[in-house]
Amino acid sequence: MNDPRALSVLHVSQPTEAGVARIAADLAADQAARGWRVGIASPAEGALPGWTRAAGAVHLEWRAGRSPGPGIAGEILRLRRCVRGFKPDLVHLHSSKAGLAGRLLLRGKVPTIFEPNAWSFEAVRGPIASMTRLWERMGARWATATVCVSGAEMELGRGAGIDGEMRVIPNGIDLQRFPVAVAADRSAARRMLGLSDDPTVVCVGRLSEQKGQDLLLDAWAIVLARRPEARLLLIGDGPDRETLEARKLPRVGLVGQRDDVPTWLAAADLVAMPSRWEGCSLAMLEALARGRSIVASDVSGAREAIADDAGAVVPIGGVEALAVAIVERIEDPDLTEREGSAGRRRAEERHDLRKTAQQMADLYAEVLGQRKS
Repeated sequence: MNDPRALSVLHVSQPTEAGVARIAADLAADQAARGWRVGIASPAEGALPGWTRAAGAVHLEWRAGRSPGPGIAGEILRLRRCVRGFKPDLVHLHSSKAGLAGRLLLRGKVPTIFEPNAWSFEAVRGPIASMTRLWERMGARWATATVCVSGAEMELGRGAGIDGEMRVIPNGIDLQRFPVAVAADRSAARRMLGLSDDPTVVCVGRLSEQKGQDLLLDAWAIVLARRPEARLLLIGDGPDRETLEARKLPRVGLVGQRDDVPTWLAAADLVAMPSRWEGCSLAMLEALARGRSIVASDVSGAREAIADDAGAVVPIGGVEALAVAIVERIEDPDLTEREGSAGRRRAEERHDLRKTAQQMADLYAEVLGQRKS
């Protein structure tokens, strides 16, 4: 193993916005602060290149599309140039596209960490799902270790027949960037954003099938029948924006992509997370840290993050259950305050970025130590 003070790590991520990109950038910042040589290979657009440089790391352009397809051969060749140029001691692949291209390229020749952040087969159905399960079983042999962000994600992988070394390291968040927001902070945030004091539900995430905002809008009609003064704000952008806007539901605002998410979370009474699949949503953890009650679908990581006291977990696609849980919290502010306080405690105990980044550094040391021996 090289001197850990001079360790060279290359992160690879196709997403350049939101959760996966933020995870890669946060790890890069921690590792650069340790004195390591750190790079992130990703497409040039989006926030990640800037986050990379702000972290004290090197950005390498890797042109790659979000979905697999005939362009994968070119993506592998372009990634090979990044790896050869950077000469990393270890490569950390984030999410499915990097996991596909990186494992096909490296095939275990360089110590490789793969972090799926939701398995690829969760996003597809039918024969394609069977093919992606087969690929994940094959690809696992080319990862020195696979990092799952929740126990549920690891169990799902094992249930799909994926073998190899697996570890659970939860996603972490910067608790200083997301401090707890008390009632006075809620009032101040609403004034800053020009919002009234009506009951406010916030949903943060890419506007896409995965994140389930369409299900939330289905539930919203039920919510309004009980609480017509309630307001829903969708924070984020994505391929489903036009479809969601076309529904023109009352008391719904599509705010778009924002760099002041902590303020929107502070303005909320509660946060809705209606995803169809996840690894462990970073937006959910940010809401916990801000002290917000959460209503989430029963995706991987939700029960571990929320437990019994920080909100409600409802069936995936359960529109009526989602609406009922939201109404219950709008009608009981004391409940949301108690759940918000419990959520902050859980964020501090399980999802402090300083702790989770150290767990990742320890895994790197273990992997590289095994390589040397």
